[in-house]
Amino acid sequence: MFWFKKIFSQLFMPVPLIVLLLLFTILILRNRKLARLLLSIATALLVFFSSTPGSNLLSTPLESQYVVNSDPIGDGCLVMVLGSGHDESISGTAIQQLSSTALARLSEGMRQFNLGRDCKLVFSGWSGGIDSRAHAEVMADAAIELGIPKNRIITFPLAKDTIEEAQFMKWEVGNVPFRLVTSASHMPRAMAIFANIGLTPQAAPTDFITRQGYWWQLDAHNLWSSQRAIHEYVGQVWFQIKHQGEIALPG
Repeated sequence: MFWFKKIFSQLFMPVPLIVLLLLFTILILRNRKLARLLLSIATALLVFFSSTPGSNLLSTPLESQYVVNSDPIGDGCLVMVLGSGHDESISGTAIQQLSSTALARLSEGMRQFNLGRDCKLVFSGWSGGIDSRAHAEVMADAAIELGIPKNRIITFPLAKDTIEEAQFMKWEVGNVPFRLVTSASHMPRAMAIFANIGLTPQAAPTDFITRQGYWWQLDAHNLWSSQRAIHEYVGQVWFQIKHQGEIALPG
């Protein structure tokens, strides 16, 4: 089911979707009217997804639901940082191996860590079936490189997705309140998943992808931002179907 979800969701991502439309256009070139229609749709989608207004239209509803959290946490706090990938083929320290999203989440996690006293950082994420080390372990090493004591770190190296991350957190801490750090676009779905199993997270969003820009400029960054937003919408639909309306997503 995990891999089916990952593969199926790719059909809705901008690049695979546009490529499929173009391939289908080639196959039906004899039907000029339909071929022109599909080519027009593919072109319009490419322009929309790679434009600033288009990508912001998708990401803003997700990122506007939770604001940056700078409230003091208190003593003995817990800060959970959700995983987001690394690349072991990059030589150097753990910090260099982290993805840009993981770095953003780590930096916010450390900021939250410093808002309290005697806090602990929780890192999650498996190897992805590609790397030899779990992402949670690489994140922990990166935090240690940045000065976080090893005894202040908890790892969940077996968690494959947000649902499993929430389950591991419940097994570890029960219903104790904690700060939840993840990308702003992912935060609505993450909060719904954690709340669905009875946890009480406090949102600490980071890695905002909504940006100002020229309306006429088309670039890969906007295309990537659109893909991340669509990934979240697909994930929300999947979550609601799986749980049959047990909990409503915030919005």
